[in-house]
Amino acid sequence: MKAYIMERERYDGADVAHLFWHCAAPMDWEHLLRIFGPDWRVLLSHLILFGFIYPAERDRIPKKILSQLLLRLEQDEPANTRSRLCRGTLLSRSQFLPDVRDGNFRDARLEARSHMTPAEIEAWTAAADPHLKPRTVSTQD
Repeated sequence: MKAYIMERERYDGADVAHLFWHCAAPMDWEHLLRIFGPDWRVLLSHLILFGFIYPAERDRIPKKILSQLLLRLEQDEPANTRSRLCRGTLLSRSQFLPDVRDGNFRDARLEARSHMTPAEIEAWTAAADPHLKPRTVSTQD
């Protein structure tokens, strides 16, 4: 879950980089790919940053895994531009609220796979800042 913490006041990317540095050799990388599933771009971003943070340690990340993810990126189909989905809300409970509140983007937290109800989203958002209110949108939007 640390891979998804990208708040203004808290970013757990350093913890993720340290986990890769300390645990890369015994890590079940195929399992990690399965866990991230459709969020594979989040994993790829952390792997890219790992190579930036520790340039001499890049070989800790299996080339096969990085190659698979980069190939996915290269072959990825363009997104449905009519969908206008913002997944930023999965990474930060406040930083992307203007996008869903004012920018007419759908909040990814309302998708079935996030398992969050509109009431839970509102409570989660209020915990970050009681003045921030997400635009309540049905999952049908």
